[in-house]
Amino acid sequence: MAKYHWQSQNVKQSGVDDMVLLSKITEDAIVDNLKKRYMDDYIFTYIGPVLISVNPFKQMPYFTDREIELYQGAAQYENPPHIYALTDNMYRNMMIDGENQCVIISGESGAGKTVAAKYIMGYISKVSGGGSKVQHVKEIILQSNPLLEAFGNAKTVRNNNSSRFGKYFEIQFSRGGEPDGGKISNFLLEKSRVVSQNENERNFHIYYQLIEGASAQQREALGIMTPDYYYYLNQSGTYKVDGTNDSKDFQETMEAMQVIGIPGDIQTQVLQIVAGILHLGNISFIEAGNYGQVESTDLLAFPAYLLGIDPNRLQDKLTSRKMDSKWGGKSESINVTLNQEQANYTRDALAKALYARLFDYLVESINKAIQKPYEEFSIGVLDIYGFEIFQRNGFEQFCINFVNEKLQQIFIELTLKAEQEEYVQEGIKWTPIEYFNNKIVCDLIENKLNPPGIMSVLDDVCATMHAKGEGADGTLLQKLQAAVGTHEHFNSWNSGFVIHHYAGKVSYDINGFCERNRDVLFPDLIELMQSSEFNFIRSLFPENLNTDKKGRPTTASSKIKKQANDLISQGTFADQRRYLFLGPGLDSYAILTAETWPCWRGPEQQGVLHLLRSVNMDNDQYQMGRTKVFVKNPESLFLLEEMRERKFDTFARIIQKAWRKFIARKKYEQMREEASDILYNSKERRKNSINRNFVGDYLGLEQRPELRQFLAKRERVDFADSVNKFDRRFKSIKRDLILTPKGIYLIGREKVKKGPEKGQIKEVLKRKMEFGGISSVSLSTRQDDFFILHEAQYDSLLESNFKTEFLSLLSKRYEEVTKRKLTISFGDRLEFRVKKEGWGGGGTRIVVFQKGPGDVAQLKPGGKTLSVTIGDGLPKSSSSLYRRTAALLLKHTLRSLSSAHQNGGAKFPRGPHNPQADITYSSPQKQGRPLQGGPPKLGSQRGPRPPAPNQYNQGNLDFLNVPDQGMSGKVWFRPPPAPKPQPRPQGPRCRALYQYVGQDTDEISFEANDVLDLVKEDPSGWWTGRIGGKEGLFPGNYVEKI
Repeated sequence: MAKYHWQSQNVKQSGVDDMVLLSKITEDAIVDNLKKRYMDDYIFTYIGPVLISVNPFKQMPYFTDREIELYQGAAQYENPPHIYALTDNMYRNMMIDGENQCVIISGESGAGKTVAAKYIMGYISKVSGGGSKVQHVKEIILQSNPLLEAFGNAKTVRNNNSSRFGKYFEIQFSRGGEPDGGKISNFLLEKSRVVSQNENERNFHIYYQLIEGASAQQREALGIMTPDYYYYLNQSGTYKVDGTNDSKDFQETMEAMQVIGIPGDIQTQVLQIVAGILHLGNISFIEAGNYGQVESTDLLAFPAYLLGIDPNRLQDKLTSRKMDSKWGGKSESINVTLNQEQANYTRDALAKALYARLFDYLVESINKAIQKPYEEFSIGVLDIYGFEIFQRNGFEQFCINFVNEKLQQIFIELTLKAEQEEYVQEGIKWTPIEYFNNKIVCDLIENKLNPPGIMSVLDDVCATMHAKGEGADGTLLQKLQAAVGTHEHFNSWNSGFVIHHYAGKVSYDINGFCERNRDVLFPDLIELMQSSEFNFIRSLFPENLNTDKKGRPTTASSKIKKQANDLISQGTFADQRRYLFLGPGLDSYAILTAETWPCWRGPEQQGVLHLLRSVNMDNDQYQMGRTKVFVKNPESLFLLEEMRERKFDTFARIIQKAWRKFIARKKYEQMREEASDILYNSKERRKNSINRNFVGDYLGLEQRPELRQFLAKRERVDFADSVNKFDRRFKSIKRDLILTPKGIYLIGREKVKKGPEKGQIKEVLKRKMEFGGISSVSLSTRQDDFFILHEAQYDSLLESNFKTEFLSLLSKRYEEVTKRKLTISFGDRLEFRVKKEGWGGGGTRIVVFQKGPGDVAQLKPGGKTLSVTIGDGLPKSSSSLYRRTAALLLKHTLRSLSSAHQNGGAKFPRGPHNPQADITYSSPQKQGRPLQGGPPKLGSQRGPRPPAPNQYNQGNLDFLNVPDQGMSGKVWFRPPPAPKPQPRPQGPRCRALYQYVGQDTDEISFEANDVLDLVKEDPSGWWTGRIGGKEGLFPGNYVEKI
């Protein structure tokens, strides 16, 4: 039987979400659980606070806005494991605790680390607010991805989009949680890829993007040829990547540079450098008398042109080098001619230096675009390329795996080691867990002395190395054997050495180690690039060559070691232990019991014990430490968390309910006023519509999927009602009218004529009107419910009881979309255009409105004219009675009380009654036509509620009279409720026609078909009834007598 997650819309449960819940924690059990979930397309699994992600190598469906909404603000256990849950947890911890956060993304090459980093940044961008400046920062943060991927990612044998550099991306936030800055630190760009690649791999993406996506003008200016023409691209024989559109990606890269703020002329020079490197690689050398010479001098001109340097100087610097010679205390510079091998090395060194410095410039440009003068909060994302084990592993893999070894050391420090040390400090009973501490491997690689590590030995060999050659690599292997040959995690073999890493044994080919570690850019080449005619290229080489340099030049391995240690010592991970492992204390769970909330009076330890016992936690499920309580099983902690969340949820719902009720009431009062203004002084009003509450959806679309199918998934409904639509012959037919921010829908019903559903009645979208196509709306001046929507193609004559509400909402949406006001015209002779049908023309029709008897419209079609007769309604100057201010109510009340209580006795008016001096109420009136779309709305079918009977006003009931002119100009208020009468014998009863929910404490609520005892009928429309032992007021037109 399939299991489903308890709170995630019947999502199928596969294995366990959190592997600390495994009944038996072994390597096999962990692998089996991951495999089971992977086969069911669940790529995320927890181990406590750690999220494991398995690359599915396909697009998964659960990274949409729906998931963002689902995980935002939710507790970790409420939904299936997801990177959004981890990100939301970080974001909330940052905001609640006021502490910076960091996520370390580690794993082997191709595990999906870069994609995970993008999802983290995308989620934060979605859930955080902000104005235009913040939105600009978000855009730059997101646009930095395609730019850095173009210049820093490449296809490898493992991964079509492998990061060939490491980055630590810090997103900075304001106190309000808005991302308003950021900073990127980049590590260990694989520069060697610029000049050579292994079989079935590619150079960096930008080269192929430029070749495929450049315009004709760019191709000519940059000398773009096919990729197999370039030596730096044709060594691997791979030019295309499945699923990658290099041309489209090039446009995204250029757009990203624009968003980040790189000027157009600099963008051009960036592309010149990229193309210049390609052309530089095509310069080859031949050996002539032990000296290297350029094989074809014609190939010098174009790279020199693109880089803005003299081609003769380029030739000179590629084939010779200026060296300082000291003799007898004197120093002089001499030119040394290079051999073919050294010339190739010099060319490649220049190409790598140009590319690496260009990459650094792009990172710095991003930082300048989002830099923030001061730090508040931040979330850091460390995305560094993963552990690599290839068939041939060289110096690059050695450096990459060293950085991953350091990250593993951090993980051990923050988890296993720190956790067990805490057990000792807290004095609890536990069984020590044996684990491999990889510090011994880190020391093997990076130790300086006693014994020296591999990097130290490598630097020593490079310091004595004068030329490239296999001899230096052989010397390195011999010295490594002497220094660390006996180390338990080191072995040597005939072509290199083996290191026993935490992830397994890796054999490294020693060939090229020394050359790539030296990473020296000779002063001649720096001087050459400083002679460029382009300011931008000169700015990439800011060195001062006149200053004397002492000591060894910096090597690649020493840079990497420093970067890795700086990253760790920055304090980035200093607070991770708290983030990963320490849970809330007594204060966090105090809300669970009345004794501990709002404060516990007694020793804190006793308060904690009281909480644990209140949830019936067994004694063997926890231990009390010196300062903390340790819970054995996660289920027990989840129980506490769940109960706590439910408490908070209950309180939050109470607050939300009250707030929403308040806001909704204000909103609908405002809407009612705005709606009244539309018809004010232009159209008569129906007697019982002027104070009606607005509901909006009279069709109940939440429960009508057959109607919602025509709307977009999350399309908001402003108004929905069943209306009468009139055709060219003035024949009336029902249509469902729906207004949304996207337009107006008219939905009808038709019988299916063929297919398996033949004969069934199905909903059909008859018409959709865009706001831009609506020109105006026409109404009569009388109290009828007709209105005409004038549209570009043809017009629609409609009739709705709720026309005022519809027109109010339509006007608002129309103005939002079109930026102009909707034209609403009034007249008693209206013309509208009908739809063209068949061979006949569309033509026009006329609707004439005339005075007649009664409040119900009488229709009389005749040819192309429809006559509508209807009696007089309320004056055009009628307005919502809710406009009357509290001051008027207070004035009237004080006047009534003062006249009634003079000398302690009741006073009654003498002489003729003046109706204008009294408060008047409208009597409930039955509509001639049936109500559409639901029960009568409050205020539409009844007047204000009656005052309570008392000794002062029982002799004067004139205020119940309704003047001929209706309610215009009268002051309205709801009088105080009648006191509850004594129980009396069974009397008249009534049955509820509709559901009614009481709005105040003196009102009763009931469901449709409930039977009520009728205590009192009142002419105002507010009756008194009794149901379920409770007596109160209710609207009389919601019931029928029985």
